[in-house]
Amino acid sequence: MLQIIELQGKNILATKASGKLRKEDIEKIHPLVHNILDKGIKVRWYFEMEKFTGWDFPGLWEDLKMDTIHAKDYEKIAMVGDKKWQDWISQFMKPFTNADIKYFDLEDNERAKDWIKK
Repeated sequence: MLQIIELQGKNILATKASGKLRKEDIEKIHPLVHNILDKGIKVRWYFEMEKFTGWDFPGLWEDLKMDTIHAKDYEKIAMVGDKKWQDWISQFMKPFTNADIKYFDLEDNERAKDWIKK
């Protein structure tokens, strides 16, 4: 499941993932990305993962499609999680985007929020 969470900033998209992400989860953030891009600015994405177990196949495919389409549209991505493999995901993403990607442990979520805003 993917929840949209409140985080102030004109170009900030903030989400919290738990369990498995499905295609429908990814589809609901696509319009939010376009709302930011329509302002002529790049997206800063705060992506928090708590009890996150990954994607089902259609969800993974939709996420990969969106990431490919918008590879140059992200300025910063804060990956916040509680598992080592989530840090690995953030490292894996770096060659596919120009965004500054940083991983934070879940207990450092406030530091991650500050970083994404600056």
